[in-house]
Amino acid sequence: MSTNLYSASVPVFKQMLLALGDVLSKAEAHAEMKKVDPAVLLQTRLAIDMFPLVRQVQIACDFAKSVPARLAGTDVPAYEDNEQNFAELKARIAKTVALLDTMTAAQFENSAALEIVLRPGTPKEKKLTGHAYLFAYGLPQFFFHVTTSYNLLRHVGVEIGKKDFMGSY
Repeated sequence: MSTNLYSASVPVFKQMLLALGDVLSKAEAHAEMKKVDPAVLLQTRLAIDMFPLVRQVQIACDFAKSVPARLAGTDVPAYEDNEQNFAELKARIAKTVALLDTMTAAQFENSAALEIVLRPGTPKEKKLTGHAYLFAYGLPQFFFHVTTSYNLLRHVGVEIGKKDFMGSY
């Protein structure tokens, strides 16, 4: 039995992005309640060499839009990485969810065998089937950045739990 890559990607990306948006709302309320500059939360990181929260959210959105777009054979829309507050990050998430809402299962019909080339023309070029691209690269990358975003906020005291991470399903 083959895996339907639409069902394994688009609904998952949507669920987790919507949950991430809700977590960002809780972080914004936390900053207000604790009288913390929201910019401090947005620049939170656990180690000096890691991306801050704002970049983690941007990258999560990038994977949520680019992976299904490539599998569906459509252009990957470019987003500017200029978000500077919670409202702008939540707008980026909403824009990504709206993009996902335009995709149909029919667009993914032959995507499992599709060849996806990462970093084309570079020494790090890698060719993957659509199936491997989704399951071995795209989903793990996406979940890494969503989980890191959640953990950064939990680390600074935002009261969130597993239910917040999972969202509605």
